[in-house]
Amino acid sequence: MSAPMTVSLATLNAAQRKAAETLEGPVLVLAGAGTGKTKVLTTRLALLLSKGHKPASLLAVTFTNKAAREMRARAIKLAGTAAKDVWLSTFHSLCARILRKEIEVLGWRKDFSIYDDSDQESVVRGVLKELRVPGAQATPDVVRWRIGQAKNRGWDADQMAKFGGEEVDHIAARAFEKYQAGLKARNAVDFDDLLTLTVRLFREHPKVLEKYRKQFRYLMVDEYQDTNAVQYEIVRSLAGEHRNLFVVGDDDQSIYGWRGADHAHILHFEADFRGATVVRLEQNYRSTSAILEAANELIRHNAARHPKTLFSKLGAGTPVRMVMLYDERAEALWVADQIKTSARRRSHFAILFRTNAETRPFEEQLRLARVPYSVVGGQRFYDRREVRDVLAYLRLAANPHDDAALARVANVPPRGLGETSMEKLDAFAASHAMPLVDAFKRAGEAGLAPAAAESAKRLAGKIEGWKAAAKTSAARGAREMVEELDLAGELRREGGSEEAAEARVASIESVLNDLAAFEGQGGDLRGYLEKVALLDKDEPEEEQKEAVTLLTAHAAKGLEFPVVFVVGMTDGIFPHRRSAAEEKGLEEERRLLYVAMTRAKEELILTRPEQRTSRGKTAASPPSRFLVELPGHISREAPGTREITADEAAALDAKIQAILSGGGKGGG
Repeated sequence: MSAPMTVSLATLNAAQRKAAETLEGPVLVLAGAGTGKTKVLTTRLALLLSKGHKPASLLAVTFTNKAAREMRARAIKLAGTAAKDVWLSTFHSLCARILRKEIEVLGWRKDFSIYDDSDQESVVRGVLKELRVPGAQATPDVVRWRIGQAKNRGWDADQMAKFGGEEVDHIAARAFEKYQAGLKARNAVDFDDLLTLTVRLFREHPKVLEKYRKQFRYLMVDEYQDTNAVQYEIVRSLAGEHRNLFVVGDDDQSIYGWRGADHAHILHFEADFRGATVVRLEQNYRSTSAILEAANELIRHNAARHPKTLFSKLGAGTPVRMVMLYDERAEALWVADQIKTSARRRSHFAILFRTNAETRPFEEQLRLARVPYSVVGGQRFYDRREVRDVLAYLRLAANPHDDAALARVANVPPRGLGETSMEKLDAFAASHAMPLVDAFKRAGEAGLAPAAAESAKRLAGKIEGWKAAAKTSAARGAREMVEELDLAGELRREGGSEEAAEARVASIESVLNDLAAFEGQGGDLRGYLEKVALLDKDEPEEEQKEAVTLLTAHAAKGLEFPVVFVVGMTDGIFPHRRSAAEEKGLEEERRLLYVAMTRAKEELILTRPEQRTSRGKTAASPPSRFLVELPGHISREAPGTREITADEAAALDAKIQAILSGGGKGGG
């Protein structure tokens, strides 16, 4: 018989060790940013295995496949091959595994299919057709997404109709039951059903629930602050009477409320599980003291949180800097110059944004500076579909004979010019040696159906009008063109989350603002399009692996970089205007900035433009209200010049507060 395995705790600090060694009863580990939560989780798994518990009796769940793989690899390193048989996965993988064994009692066969977004849209499309819902009222993608949101909240069709505030919610509620029936008829489930059907299984079949409660004697949950209503119920159901539930999380890093996560679950853990042991992990192994002091002071302003104060033994480090620049272009130019002139490796730098729509000026300046970069969690600005579409329309306004541009947007937004119509128009243009736009003018001769031919002629006429308007004012003409086409409305109707749709609309707005700024400097439409085209030519070589990382604060969670720039620190951007209207939303925005700040290991720089261009007009941009919540001793620098004195900093703070309270004007 082999000797019992031993697990070393020598590398754990006192708090980590207490968390790992508390094996019985409910345990809440409040793991601040960079405090080693994965180390605690995997050490605890190894300890349980070392005490003879069967791998199949241990369940550990997290939120991403990447996190699950990392946790398993670490557990195997600590505990050996026995860790391979631990139930360690994402919530969805866990539920899929259970349903493969048990779903027949709910009326599905065990060989059910899991439908992806495209499959789901196909079912929804059929339902909307059956309900005779016009496409202008609700697209299949919008309805699919709204049904998914309802499922994540644990709502049925009646609750969806009751709590939904928009017409599309009521349409989705009408479609809900028919959609579910359609899935079941196909012996299929969608991604959200994996969770909701597991909840239903446990509710309706107590013997099945008891079977899994007996199997899983120890349950561990990572990132507990990110659980939604359905995941929360699954966890509570499985914890059962043995109550051996070990959760790790940080309410200060709960940033996914918009997709159903409810950080009240971690706040109420002690009420849900009486007698729980609470362990705070506060020693940060990532950042310097200067960065943590600023982050601690910021998050202290949130009321709904467990108090904790991060500290570091890595030294004071470089003071946090707050830098104000003249406008967005000056901000991007300054950041690009700081990176280009630094002796650090390019991969040491990250630029964090509130939304992807803000990347354009930074991508532009990095390209011009020949600094390689990569965009995480989204396409490069000029590769985004909505940006390419609006640029194609601008190219047509500058040159109606641009066949490639016309072909791209002929049916954007939809105007009845599908693939068959375009083939006929292309063939007609080729046979008559004419530009495609002229073929559009003679679409009836090209053999198109009357409605499609009329649509093509109408578009050709509009292009001529846009060309004339652009000669008078490129910026005004472009904005009128975009409004006439209702490109923003079309993006909102396409579906997906409201935040994603607004980000795409903001990308179009960014192009229009950039064109207005270019025209304001004496340029015209042709010159602007040439500038954009040349930016593509200036793209850094792909083989250059040393690149600056551009990403949103949401996408940055779980990552770290030696130097972090958090840019666009103005009210309405960070915090975002949609979230700052109520205290709950404002607190989540503050948590998001906290996450952004704690990504920095050695240097943290917060920047903001004093003025912004919006809808073609440049105006003072109020500073983020979060800036006045930072410690008074952080370095404040005037726009692109020098570090200001303590007296100037105090005066600046007073001015910012006056602006935020409505007592002043300008951007500080």
